[in-house]
Amino acid sequence: QVQLVESGGTLVQAGDSLRLSCAASGRTFSIYAMGWFRQAPEKEREFVAAISSGTGSTYYADSVKGRFTISRDDAKNTVSLQMNSLKLEDTAVYYCAAGFPYGESEYAKSRKYGYWGQGTQVTVSS
Repeated sequence: QVQLVESGGTLVQAGDSLRLSCAASGRTFSIYAMGWFRQAPEKEREFVAAISSGTGSTYYADSVKGRFTISRDDAKNTVSLQMNSLKLEDTAVYYCAAGFPYGESEYAKSRKYGYWGQGTQVTVSS
């Protein structure tokens, strides 16, 4: 079992950069694939980025590819999301998740993640 706590969300301007962090409890963090999802008002939760256990393979939604970078530090039980060139449409609550997706196509599926944080608000203004 793992507990997740996100931090770093705030109000920024379009074009700015922001780094989100997710701290995990438990001694088995390294076995989990980690993902970031987001949910904007009146929209469904959507996949943002994920990183596998072991090899650290990364996966990104097309909307953030080239702007966002996910990374993990298994020694510190943390996963981060570096967000550059932020756009108005990046405004959302960002959630960290841990789970066991199998195969590249599953990393974007929220149902493959059994543990979720409480979310952190990112607001991008013009």
